[in-house]
Order: sequence, then structure tokens, then C-alpha cells
Amino acid sequence: MTRLKREATVRRMLEQSPPSLPPEIHADAARRGARILRRRTLARRAMWLLLLAVAVAFVVWALTARPWVEPPSETTPPLTGW
Repeated sequence: MTRLKREATVRRMLEQSPPSLPPEIHADAARRGARILRRRTLARRAMWLLLLAVAVAFVVWALTARPWVEPPSETTPPLTGW
């Protein structure tokens, strides 16, 4: 198909009226869109809740384990009685 034939075909398609859609398609699309938005909102809230739980668990672990404190040395016995 040459370029001129393609252009003529596209022009013919653009000059025609668009095909009519069934009337119930708008309601179906709106219902699906609302459902998708609810699922995204629920997923976003679940992810934030999970992130909050992980942050709280990390803070509790850090406060109990205190990883920033140097552990006591176990290579030499302590000097007592000098």
C-alpha cells in the first residue's frame, strides 16, 4: 500500500462518524474504574501500614539490642584485686 492510498484511507476513516457504543458501556467503565481506585487505595494503605510496622519493629529491636554499644571483650580476663 502506497503512502497516498494510506492517506486516502485515513482521511476516509476520519470523515466518517464514529461508531456508536452501547449505552451500558459507560456504567461498566465507571464501575471498573471505581473498583480499581479502591484497590489502589487499599494497597497504598496496606503498604504504608507495613512500612510503619517495619519501622516500629526496627526501633524496638534497636532499643533492646543496642547495636551501637561495643560488646565486652572476651579475649582477656578482667583484672580484679590489684
